[in-house]
Amino acid sequence: MDEAEADVLAYMSFPAQHRAKLHSINPIERLNGEIKRRTEVVGLFPNEDAIVRLVGAILLEQNDEWAVQRARYMTLETIAPLSDDPIVGLPAVAS
Repeated sequence: MDEAEADVLAYMSFPAQHRAKLHSINPIERLNGEIKRRTEVVGLFPNEDAIVRLVGAILLEQNDEWAVQRARYMTLETIAPLSDDPIVGLPAVAS
């Protein structure tokens, strides 16, 4: 446990406003549950590509939901100060 302390507490290096969102895996569990629910509805898939398309569509849908719920999830703008990467700091719309 002592050896894993740095990994376990890594979320503490983020701003306080993000810590509550990082220490919980509830959004990932919710997403996995949604994937499971939708794949069980289909039952049998004709091929692997069909599974990839369905799961990809679910992930894109979830990404869109997370993107519009700015207050609930981290945005690029709020995490940009944490990055040394100049691309992260670019404005959303080019001049």
